[in-house]
Amino acid sequence: MRDWRPEAVVEHDSMAHEQSRALANVLEVPTPVEELPPLWHWVHFLSWPPHSELGPDGHPLNGDFLPPVPDRRRMFAGGRLTIDEPLRLGTPAERTTELGGVTVKQGRSGEMAFVTERREFRQDGRLRITEEADYVYRSGEADTKSPDRLRPTDFPPSDAPWQRRFVGEPTRLFRFSALTANTHRIHYDEPYCREVEAYPGLVVHGPLLVLLMTELAREHGSLAAVSYRLRRPVFSGDPVLVCGDEDGAMSVRSDQVSAEASVTFSERR
Repeated sequence: MRDWRPEAVVEHDSMAHEQSRALANVLEVPTPVEELPPLWHWVHFLSWPPHSELGPDGHPLNGDFLPPVPDRRRMFAGGRLTIDEPLRLGTPAERTTELGGVTVKQGRSGEMAFVTERREFRQDGRLRITEEADYVYRSGEADTKSPDRLRPTDFPPSDAPWQRRFVGEPTRLFRFSALTANTHRIHYDEPYCREVEAYPGLVVHGPLLVLLMTELAREHGSLAAVSYRLRRPVFSGDPVLVCGDEDGAMSVRSDQVSAEASVTFSERR
């Protein structure tokens, strides 16, 4: 693991409008016309490995930045985004991905690898956005969970000035999985969730929670930077509140905080 140093990978995307139109319908926000909103590049530069190269959990068995961890399990933990200029729809874009860093730690369930991928996006030879994405990989079976754990039944109280209610229905999760080429079974296969992963239901995608926060922030201004962290899972059917304030402190919460973000505005509305 400590000698693992994958080479940088360069990929290209046409930045076609269709993906953004579809994501706008899933999020139920206005369709972008010229500029791609922050983090909407997650529905571009997609990877579709052959079906035979998927593991039992639905994740790809191999990949340029998948560490050499036996019986590998992955969790998306957080990330950061800096916007020099927004990506433009309809203009071909280039993405360069490289390993940003690897830290190996010993957790309760065994060895864990914390991997950061660094990505630079360019159009017309100009750097537009820089992204870092943090992943946690570990070996072995899932941590002890209970499929019968207590879950929230109502939206939490909050005095946050910006608020939006959200419930992740199975159909929305399915559509988001398709849009992001995410084949992880925890998002669409409920028997697998309960019987194998011991989750109480389908898991709402971490990137979807992040987009809920950035879209709420975007109602109040243009974003120059975003930093976010995923704390605990949200399950399909759970009522959660997306919250934010003038300082750019955003969160997704029920009885506990599930995700947090800090956004920097380039201009306010």
